[in-house]
Amino acid sequence: MVTGKRELKLTVLITADGRYKFDRSGVRKAVRELLVSRGVGGKVSLSVAVVGDRKMRQLHREHLGEDKTTDVLSFSQLEEKGKEGGDWQLSEQNELFLGDVVVSYPRAKKQAREFFKLLDEEMEFLVCHGVLHLLGVHHD
Repeated sequence: MVTGKRELKLTVLITADGRYKFDRSGVRKAVRELLVSRGVGGKVSLSVAVVGDRKMRQLHREHLGEDKTTDVLSFSQLEEKGKEGGDWQLSEQNELFLGDVVVSYPRAKKQAREFFKLLDEEMEFLVCHGVLHLLGVHHD
């Protein structure tokens, strides 16, 4: 049992093709702010992969059985803790790997134009949306 809130020690591994230009530090900052706001503390890590539509379509087909692309997919590594409202405070020795977030760069770029946003804003939004799924927050 943890008696108080622990500082968040976050690692966000971002992989992306060099042609996909976006503010990686902004993404990391947005994820940190989201996790802190959700009460997550301790050593936490997750990965973010930025891919093209062909790869996104392949992942969507393999994991969800739908032959189409999408803007973001999340692959949680959590079992019971993946429920909203779980205890996200960990001991000093443990590290929590939340899982993987995959973002389609072409879709992010298209949606940024459609919603009159900067690409970096849309990337932050999509990654945070994916992280919420890793935390067990889902929508209908």
